[in-house]
Amino acid sequence: MENRLEELKVQVLQLADEDRAELAGRLLASLSPSAEFDAHWSAEVDRRIEEIEAGRVTLVPVADALSRVRDSIR
Repeated sequence: MENRLEELKVQVLQLADEDRAELAGRLLASLSPSAEFDAHWSAEVDRRIEEIEAGRVTLVPVADALSRVRDSIR
């Protein structure tokens, strides 16, 4: 099993960013989070949307955010 998992990891890391993101989303969705988790996450999403629409937060392009994260772990 571990060998198969390693093979999958190698294959997945060769995918384009968009494809890896889609796969990650599908994998996470397959874990069937609890109804309580869904409710909390839904409330968090609503809160964030409200902050954006009210202009209380500044959006950062994903490329900039990823660059900042990469720089912080180097």
